[in-house]
Amino acid sequence: MGKTSLVRQFVEGLFNDEYLSTIGVKISRRTVELPDQNAKANLLVWDLAGGDDYSKVTSGYLAGASGVVMVCDLTRKNTLQMLEIYARQLDKVSKKNLPKVILANKVDLTTDRQITEEALNLIGEKLNANWFLTSAKTGEEVEKGFTQLAELLI
Repeated sequence: MGKTSLVRQFVEGLFNDEYLSTIGVKISRRTVELPDQNAKANLLVWDLAGGDDYSKVTSGYLAGASGVVMVCDLTRKNTLQMLEIYARQLDKVSKKNLPKVILANKVDLTTDRQITEEALNLIGEKLNANWFLTSAKTGEEVEKGFTQLAELLI
């Protein structure tokens, strides 16, 4: 899906196309300037294992979350459906309505795209989340997506 690549693009401004699966959790940090709110947000980004490994992530990682960036892969339709499962699990653990942002990744792979903007609108409404068409490779909309979450948290 590209969660780790998106986080790396956001935190370090780097992209590496070598695939490395996240095992457990990786924590990164970045300060975001929010000029409209005359504020700064210090984000601790927890990159959790997804896919089949997501169910193995302990609820302790999720319980302290303040907000969520959820990722789907525009070239794999099933990843959109997984967002609902992840959101339900998160809602059970957090017991609060966390701010959510959806990053629909791999917008640069136009010929391989399987998820429509209409489908993103539907899931966005269902999860009460804004979505962004992103590319970890080019950096497109990555900053915007994470900044949107920071704004929701302030």
